Amino acid sequence: MKGDAAGEDAAPEVLALAKVVARLRSEIVDLEGVAATTAVVERAKGVLMAQAGVSADTAYEMLLGRAGERGRTLLEECWLVLGRIHPHPPPRRAPSDPPTAPAGAVSGNEPGQERVSGAGRHLVGGAAPRPLLARLADGLATARGGDGIAELLRTVLGGDVGVDAVMIYSLASAGSLELTGHAGIDEELAEQWRHIPPLSGVAAHQAIAGRRALWLEDPAEDARRHLLIAGPPDRWPSRAWLPVPADGPPTAAIGFLRTQRGPFTADTRALLRRAARLCAGPLGVAQPPRDADAEGTPGGIDVASVQRILDALAGPAILITPLRSEAGEVEDYRIDAAAPESVDVAGRRGKELVGRRILETYPTVAGTSLWDGYLETLTTGTGYEGEPFTYEEVIAGVPRRSVYSVRASRLGDRLIVSWVRHDTSEREARRLADMQRLGNLGWAGWNLTTDTITWSDQVYAIFDRDPQDGPLALEELPGHLLPDDLPRLDAAVERLLSEGEALDQPFRIATPHGVRHLRIVAEAQTDADGTPVEVHGFFQDLSAQRGAELALLESERAVLLQRGMLQAERALAARLQETLLPIPEQSLELAGLCIDVAYVSADRGVNVSGDWYSAIELPDESALFVVGDVAGHGLPAVGTMAQLRFTTKGMTITGSPLPDVLRRLNTLLLHTASDPSGSASATMVMARYQPWDRRLIWVRAGHPPPLLVRGDRASFLEQPPGTLLGATFDASYGQAVIDLMPGDHLLLYTDGLVEEPGEDLDVGLDRLAATALRLLREGRGETLARTLAALCPGNRDDICVLDIHVPDDS
Repeated sequence: MKGDAAGEDAAPEVLALAKVVARLRSEIVDLEGVAATTAVVERAKGVLMAQAGVSADTAYEMLLGRAGERGRTLLEECWLVLGRIHPHPPPRRAPSDPPTAPAGAVSGNEPGQERVSGAGRHLVGGAAPRPLLARLADGLATARGGDGIAELLRTVLGGDVGVDAVMIYSLASAGSLELTGHAGIDEELAEQWRHIPPLSGVAAHQAIAGRRALWLEDPAEDARRHLLIAGPPDRWPSRAWLPVPADGPPTAAIGFLRTQRGPFTADTRALLRRAARLCAGPLGVAQPPRDADAEGTPGGIDVASVQRILDALAGPAILITPLRSEAGEVEDYRIDAAAPESVDVAGRRGKELVGRRILETYPTVAGTSLWDGYLETLTTGTGYEGEPFTYEEVIAGVPRRSVYSVRASRLGDRLIVSWVRHDTSEREARRLADMQRLGNLGWAGWNLTTDTITWSDQVYAIFDRDPQDGPLALEELPGHLLPDDLPRLDAAVERLLSEGEALDQPFRIATPHGVRHLRIVAEAQTDADGTPVEVHGFFQDLSAQRGAELALLESERAVLLQRGMLQAERALAARLQETLLPIPEQSLELAGLCIDVAYVSADRGVNVSGDWYSAIELPDESALFVVGDVAGHGLPAVGTMAQLRFTTKGMTITGSPLPDVLRRLNTLLLHTASDPSGSASATMVMARYQPWDRRLIWVRAGHPPPLLVRGDRASFLEQPPGTLLGATFDASYGQAVIDLMPGDHLLLYTDGLVEEPGEDLDVGLDRLAATALRLLREGRGETLARTLAALCPGNRDDICVLDIHVPDDS
């Protein structure tokens, strides 16, 4: 009687909550029975998956088929399968006994079975795959929660496969990831990576989105391509992220982390894939969808049509159906349709809300003005628009508060409810915190009226300041700067506070960890009189960027300095070359010959080369002609050119035979090869013309052959032996003799006239012969050398040409 009296005196909201609690308790009892049955079925499925190497769906079909064939229930068949698991090792058999397959196993030729013969029989450490998978399936039947599954995976796969840590992530709202289980990592690291926003480069997210396993086996390369979680690359040199198979798109991924280096073997990869498949049941068991019309649904409204309308809405809105007692009183409401942008305090969105009951999901609503407003709108049809109210819900032991304004309108026997959320959601706050951490910036606000200051956590990290010391006032900020930056920032802050001028100023501060380059961006809000009353903005740490800029400036400074030195060297080398090697503007006459000389510098930038020539008359009235090419460029090449040119003159004037001159020049270069300022090799062609018998004696040292144009025929002289100068002490040099005839043209030249990149030398020689013949037919013999040099546009090497012309007798 007392209980009845108490019930009659209880408030309506208490009675409503009591009914909800009673119903939930009965449902919990039913769910416990269902969970126990489900655990037995999942465990039996895991055993068949491990024994037969089949998928979860195939294992379930096998259980149903066996139960039907033998006249048993599904649960009886599952217990029979589980009775075949022996915790102790199987009895040893004689070597002659044939291997037996476990009951229910498929043959080795069926698709999906793992072959275990030969080298493929053992995995890392020598453990066969099926005992490992059987132990895993056995443990999954009793594992509790994500942490329990992760610890089971680490324990079973640790010794044989080398798995040292396991992380399990589930896909949350808006594409973010939540850590739902971990083993082998400390709590601090787990808390750091518990929530991962939808960033690109996260391997766990890519495994879920791409429905494929990712094997990270090269720490350096992986760090460039991915955002590595759970520590730096060297902590886990090899990592694997596998999606958990599901009926639809996967929503979870398992990370297997190893401290050992090297790739995962093929057998290990196959084992980890099957382990992830076994975890699909325990990790992917979803609540059965609630039937929107299962309990007391009033007629008159097409829910599907309402849902299509809500799908087109931009804001939050839901359709709720009243659930009445036998006496006709409203006991609860059920959400039957929801707009995509409908988000509750727990972060559930859109279709996730459909089928939920109001008092079960938001129990503290009972007895509030909102609950009364629903009843009044449902009874009278008058629209309800409530004042903003604070709703608090405890989720995972953490209280969460949000401020809402709610509106309700009647639609038939149901209500359309919409709301406005006035506070920033926790998810948005987490995104803001992630943005500040990744961008290395933090926001700050100064209320000049109340003299209150607010800093985000990232600002304390930027300033390397203990949060217990509190934030800095704007007037205190200049005191932490380096002296050189103080005047500029002090003046900028003064303009901000006095005139309200926006502030964007770089500055430097000294911290225990060194100098940091920071940036402050702030603006002021003013009152009606234009006086600043509030300042808000952000600080950004630009130390890494500034370091890169300084390194770039230093590199540019070094390049400019080097370029200036090279340009000065080129100018000096060019002046020296012009002094040592004057180029005549007109043809020369030596020993009765007409000599045309051409010299064209290469378009190579700051360097000059060592191409040179010499045309002099000897004491016996004969003439000496030389064309040479020194290897290298710049001052060293010019210096070697001068050395060869003057040494050649000196030895030939004293009457030395031409082969002897080349041998001595070769010895000279070999003895100066150790000098870094000199060139070590050169090519040369040298000829001595005797006017009394028109005989030409010539030698060469690795140089292109002279071209003789006689009449309508152009041919290259047959070359005597002669090795590159400066190549070897054993070099030998011979000489050749040719008698020149009136009208002959003999061309001595450097390789810049005939060489083109990627082209065979013979092609360039043939082109030279054809061009020389054409120019002589056109009557351009007096300037043959200069014309040939001018016909080589964009030359990549210096060109030196010497045309020796024997005048006609007439």
